[in-house]
Amino acid sequence: MTKTYAQIVKQIEVLKQDAEKLRRKEVEGVIGRIREAITVYGLTAADLGLATATKAPASPKAKAPAKKRGRKAVAKAPAEAKFRNEAGQTWGGRGKRPQWLRDALAAGKTLADFAVK
Repeated sequence: MTKTYAQIVKQIEVLKQDAEKLRRKEVEGVIGRIREAITVYGLTAADLGLATATKAPASPKAKAPAKKRGRKAVAKAPAEAKFRNEAGQTWGGRGKRPQWLRDALAAGKTLADFAVK
């Protein structure tokens, strides 16, 4: 029997939900194993490369940077992810499309396939 488009879409949604449940279950196991290894080996965030770098205090003799003239640069907030692939790579929709997205589009996918809901 031939399935309708609506039936296939519904089946995809069910599969996505099942996949997400399995992913969460697997992640719990991975996190447990990581925590166990951290405890057994006494690892720190620095050992894992997760420690944040701290700035050394500026010396009192350090010369202040020269003032620039003109408009001040305003830092833009990073764009919220609007597109995401299965590997967790994201794109905010601004600027040049990342290579992973260009490759997927060339392979026949659409932007709607990667839209964050």
